[in-house]
Amino acid sequence: MRPFLTVGLVAFLVTFFVTPLVCRISTKVGAIDRPNDRKVHARPTPTLGGIAMFLGIMTAGAIATRLPAFDGVFTQTSQMLGILGGGVVIFALGTVDDLRDLPAPVKLAGQVFASGILFLAGVKMQFVLLPTGEIFSVSDDVSVLITVAWLVAMINAVNLVDGLDGLAAGLVAIAASAFFVYTYQLSLSQGASLRAIAAAPPLLAMALVGATLGFLRYNFHPARIFMGDSGSMLLGLVLGGATVAGITNTSVISTFTAASAPQVFLAYSPLLIPLLVLALPIADSLLAVARRARRRTSVFNADKEHLHHRLMDLGHGHRQAVLVMYIWSALAAGAGLAFTFLDRHDVIFALPVLVAAIVLYTLFPLLTRVLQDRLAP
Repeated sequence: MRPFLTVGLVAFLVTFFVTPLVCRISTKVGAIDRPNDRKVHARPTPTLGGIAMFLGIMTAGAIATRLPAFDGVFTQTSQMLGILGGGVVIFALGTVDDLRDLPAPVKLAGQVFASGILFLAGVKMQFVLLPTGEIFSVSDDVSVLITVAWLVAMINAVNLVDGLDGLAAGLVAIAASAFFVYTYQLSLSQGASLRAIAAAPPLLAMALVGATLGFLRYNFHPARIFMGDSGSMLLGLVLGGATVAGITNTSVISTFTAASAPQVFLAYSPLLIPLLVLALPIADSLLAVARRARRRTSVFNADKEHLHHRLMDLGHGHRQAVLVMYIWSALAAGAGLAFTFLDRHDVIFALPVLVAAIVLYTLFPLLTRVLQDRLAP
């Protein structure tokens, strides 16, 4: 555990101390996000915050290469180097977009290119565990389509949810934290030779946790700086890459081949914990695409009808709307972990109670207004 905490602490400290400097640089070069009728913030705010998280993640990765516990991560597989290399490309693309506002097709092409780097480095959806306990191998022709589509979807899911101060960074921190817990526990079950390889997903997750928490100090409402596309696309790619590396690790999959079908399902599903955490923003993004297609406008045009905007319409303040999203995401992540590590009968009993409580908290401003209107003379 100590090497992972070291990596997370390095990512946190670098991001935390570099962000104010990036804020000043963004102001000097004119990288400012100015308010308009489609945005929530009320004052011009520096962007390019992704630079700080990029430096935090890359520095953490450099430190990891010097730690004996992670020797196998960099010598026995090229997945880690591929994810970091793809991170450099997607970060550069996002930085240019923050400064010059690239056309959507150019951004998509860059995202596909960065995702292709991960695939060539071995980060690919190549093995699928069937309910029967058998491992099904997917050809590279099919695997590249599935892998790139997944990574591009993760990149844009994080990018689209970056609509309120601290929302994207907080959700990624929750997803990465839960993913770390699961993959770390799974890596402990491997033999010594496989444990080093299986350490890649939790290593990436811990670096993300440190970088996002360090950035949240300046990004939570009222935000002093935004992460921009350079940050949101970087977080999406690294989180997606960690997920693919965890799901498709043959040593991980083989752990469950002797299990029954229900056990296989429960053991396999927590590997998609980041998807559970981002389920709400992903669904929100799909609804936004459908909404814009119905109106015959570009799917890349921003609007103020996302879920977080509707929470504010209910009566939640800026911070409260973000906290509601945090709570729902933490519930999804916690449910995935609980079904894996706790007695399932207790989880099934407690989960409806937690859901009811969170629903009540979410609707509390609306219920308060309704009650006040009825009691008013």
